[in-house]
Amino acid sequence: MLAIPNLVQEVHGVDPFNIPPELLGGNQPLILKGIARSWPLVQANLTSHEAADAYLRSFYGDKTVGTFLGTPEAGGFYFYNEDMSGLNYNSGRFRLDDVLDKILECKTDPNPATFYVGSTTVDVCLPGFREKNDLKIPFDDALVSIWIGNKSRIACHYDAPDNLACSLVGKRRFTVFPPEQIENLYPGPLDFNPAGQQISLVDFANPDFEKFPRFRQAMEAGQVANLEPGDGLYIPSMWWHHVEGLDTLNVL
Repeated sequence: MLAIPNLVQEVHGVDPFNIPPELLGGNQPLILKGIARSWPLVQANLTSHEAADAYLRSFYGDKTVGTFLGTPEAGGFYFYNEDMSGLNYNSGRFRLDDVLDKILECKTDPNPATFYVGSTTVDVCLPGFREKNDLKIPFDDALVSIWIGNKSRIACHYDAPDNLACSLVGKRRFTVFPPEQIENLYPGPLDFNPAGQQISLVDFANPDFEKFPRFRQAMEAGQVANLEPGDGLYIPSMWWHHVEGLDTLNVL
């Protein structure tokens, strides 16, 4: 874990159906503590990995989902291969129940293969899920997506839209940086990358300060958000964020 002393500010007691617009329209990240705590999936997660798994499956039909497949050697880090001629994982489309089976099979493995379902439309993948697991965004045209996997590290990247990331199953750690730190984060190639967006070339688990010396400046400007199940994190547009799923099953 990087030695970043700055923590993202927390806001408590926010009504998930009456979120003040100013909380999701600022230029600083905010943790909305416990905003999704009452959701049934979060409550199932507090019982067990298996209970959360069963709750997800109760909404699943037969759709396939885009999935990243990582080897045990990669340690859950989705990145380039060693000579940057390609990526260090495979990808494909699979039934979600098959992916959940694989995640469950790896639950007790200390060095598992990894499975990561990225940015999938909730209403297509899990129809009916939002009837009891939802909040009201005080802006129009919000997209609602889901991420599911076992332990993972997603390289630092940015998104053009504002985001409200709700950690529903497992603990998550976000490390975020303001847009002006782009030079100090050493963005990688545009022509190919893990998910269509530029990523930082710095491995946050083992930063090479000789190769990336300005990363120390980025660390000084960085902030850390440690999310419990039910917490939400507002990430302003263009803020860089490194994301870690820390448990045997993680749902965002």
